[in-house]
Amino acid sequence: MACVTFISQSNKIPKYSSTLDTESFSEMQNREQGKSAAPDAGAPAPKRGRPIGSGTNSSAAAAAAASAEAAAPASLLGPTFQVHSAFADQNHKRIVLALQSGLKSELTWALNALNLLSFKEKDEVRKDATPLAKVPGLLDAVLQVIDDWRDIALPKDISKTRRARILGVNAGVTGFGNEYEALSLNGHPSKSNAATVTDSLAKKGATKHRPEDWWYDEDGLFNLDEEGRAEKQQCAVAASNIVRNFSFMGENEIIMAQNRHCVENVFQCIEDHGTEDEELVTNVLEILVNLAPLLDLRIFSSSKPSFINITEKHAVQAIIAMLESSVKVWHCSAAEIIGRMVINPDNEPFLLSFAPQIYKRLVDLLSLPALDAQAAAVGALYNLAEVNMDCRLKLASERWAVDRLLKIVKAPHPVHDICRKAAMILENLVSEPQNRVHLLAYENAFAEVLISESKQSDSFARILYELTSRPSSKLGMTRAVWGM
Repeated sequence: MACVTFISQSNKIPKYSSTLDTESFSEMQNREQGKSAAPDAGAPAPKRGRPIGSGTNSSAAAAAAASAEAAAPASLLGPTFQVHSAFADQNHKRIVLALQSGLKSELTWALNALNLLSFKEKDEVRKDATPLAKVPGLLDAVLQVIDDWRDIALPKDISKTRRARILGVNAGVTGFGNEYEALSLNGHPSKSNAATVTDSLAKKGATKHRPEDWWYDEDGLFNLDEEGRAEKQQCAVAASNIVRNFSFMGENEIIMAQNRHCVENVFQCIEDHGTEDEELVTNVLEILVNLAPLLDLRIFSSSKPSFINITEKHAVQAIIAMLESSVKVWHCSAAEIIGRMVINPDNEPFLLSFAPQIYKRLVDLLSLPALDAQAAAVGALYNLAEVNMDCRLKLASERWAVDRLLKIVKAPHPVHDICRKAAMILENLVSEPQNRVHLLAYENAFAEVLISESKQSDSFARILYELTSRPSSKLGMTRAVWGM
């Protein structure tokens, strides 16, 4: 069974495979090394593994150091993750054309190359390289790979019409699955041949198909496309991983957040999380987490060309569906997305229309033992409480909200900033006069945190002062106790 193998990379723990298209890379590596060695052919090649300057001849050591510095970019093509910018600059067009071709061998090479190019380490040598998202047609070409998978992943009765390709115009054989074997069968029509037979029978007025046509159809007994579908799915996951890597680069964020095709593709994958590949959904969630501060939901009603029919309401509903998920990575990412998107005032009307559902679920996340879930929920509530008075009133009236925020401070949460934000949320809530009667029930708990010499003592001193210093407070006479 043939399969497609890709270099899989993560932003924190990169993984790579030896199944890269070594022939293409070695050819380019030799070309780059030849160019770099041409102007200084007489210089001795540096010895690998020996520290420069460890020899007895200092002049030779200096020459070796200069030679090593000159040859370093070319040597980075193979054994390390750092790829010289010359590779990307000289192969941008080839990569885009390979992605657009739809051919298995070309797609494999292009996706593997982009996996390397999209991974960036701290000491990156590509300082002046063109941002990958700015390469003409590259982002749309990668997203097209995901679109191709989603077209065949949908049930047959609601499948979309096939997109016309720029290259390899709807080729009968793309290299995926057993297409070639299907075309070579004697006496058994393939899918393309079956379509021809069906058309001819329809013209003659026939009402029934031959049994062989159904056997080799998409839902037939001897479906030859199962391997091809699995390989297409691997391509889509690899493409989503590349777009995810793009989103971690600051120079790509604005371009991606303003690309309607990219945003619509991400939200559609989230919307179909129940039937979509889990790794693909996780990748697009991480993309959205990175793009959320720059994302404007009004892009769905803008004049930019639309690829998918999706509205602002559907987008927010998709995020809330992920927030309700039992998968920790998904609901934590959804909470972060909400907390970051609400920073943009233009997104507030769309998010706040679902405020009761959002508050209820975020408060539920505060009670989970997972520290990641608690941190994501506190971060989202911290930004929501800063929006307006209505948000603070609704959050204070949410059952268990104050109690669970207090528990995070008392525990305390191992991350100091989370405890600080939880205390700041309570301080924001008490600033509204309508909330004081409700918060007075927790006065003793606030006093315990104050007396316990916690790092948040100053915040709780201000909370108690607000509770008891106003004329409307029933305990206004105790102002001297909690005075600043």
